[in-house]
Amino acid sequence: MSVLSALYTSRKPAAAFVVVGLFWGCFAAFVPVLKAQLGANDAVFGTLLIGSATGLVSAMFLAPKADKILGARAMQVGIVLLSLAWLVPAQISIPLVFVFAMALVGAASGILDVVMNARVSELEAKTGRPLMNANHAMFSLAYAVAAVLTGFAREAGIPPIYVFAGFGCFSVLLVPFMQMDVTYVAAEDGYAGKYPLWPIVLCGLIVLMAFMSEATVEAWSALHVERTLGGGAAEGALGPAMLGFTMAFGRFSGQAISERFRDLTVVICASAIAATGAVIAALAPTPLVAYVGFGTLGLGVSVIGPIGLALVGKVVPPHLRTEAISRCAVIGFSGFFFAPMLMGLVSEAFGLRIAFLCVSVLLLMATPLALLAARLPQQNRV
Repeated sequence: MSVLSALYTSRKPAAAFVVVGLFWGCFAAFVPVLKAQLGANDAVFGTLLIGSATGLVSAMFLAPKADKILGARAMQVGIVLLSLAWLVPAQISIPLVFVFAMALVGAASGILDVVMNARVSELEAKTGRPLMNANHAMFSLAYAVAAVLTGFAREAGIPPIYVFAGFGCFSVLLVPFMQMDVTYVAAEDGYAGKYPLWPIVLCGLIVLMAFMSEATVEAWSALHVERTLGGGAAEGALGPAMLGFTMAFGRFSGQAISERFRDLTVVICASAIAATGAVIAALAPTPLVAYVGFGTLGLGVSVIGPIGLALVGKVVPPHLRTEAISRCAVIGFSGFFFAPMLMGLVSEAFGLRIAFLCVSVLLLMATPLALLAARLPQQNRV
């Protein structure tokens, strides 16, 4: 199945992935500006980002219920909420208020994230084809493009509020086309199986390793290039942009790879590649070498999270698919809760180079988890 065919089949959730990628790419490139605007050091800024992670994880618990209530319009509502939420932190200079503003962003992003991943998993079940990597590639591509555009906006002195508003206007224009019917699957007659807690936790931990690493680079790569390596604003924005572009390439390639190789093989190879990239970024003497590191990391980490989310949709009963993806996402996206705070603390104590070396260790932990996940029996597809 070609990448273009996969994207056409899942074009509506793919558009939602683009929206989420645009906003987070914009945020990543604006991190040095927002950090200075708040007057926070590394440890404090990392702690402030707990706001977005708290909102994200909390909303994911509620997402299955919200999905049932909103039905076909769930993605439309999620896009509108996210577009409005990002207008708040862009103009905040008080740290405590910034935490609450980012919690609103996280809540909107969390609901949309669960819904769009559930729609992709449902389409995978209907078509019998892997689609998750192609959709996550659209997030990465949008993330990279937004980071580059934001870098130019920073060089031109455009305030964050106007850039976020511009991406918001674009996103709202997509809303009329985002209505998508939902197929609700009832439990089979006589179903008496246990709740699939172990598969959810195991797949969630795989996603956690990937997303913690991804969140770390998203939030701190621009600062590493600008502060540690002496780069300018546009050079700093190229850090997250390089991550996004290579993650997009990796996920588009992963769409084809996932049809030819076992998930276990892909995760093991990908974690080794990503860990190598983290080491290169940590030890880089110049921004150019750091870009190579971020790019290598992005190429490897790109497929780990989508495989974890796709796998949980395969190993749980069909009627529990949306709930299982939600719970798996809660575990995985809690990486956005831990990563910024831990990165900030490590950076404050030892510097960003040591912090990125810690990321390489984190990435290698995906391998033993994948070995365990490979033993999970897959359910019949519906």
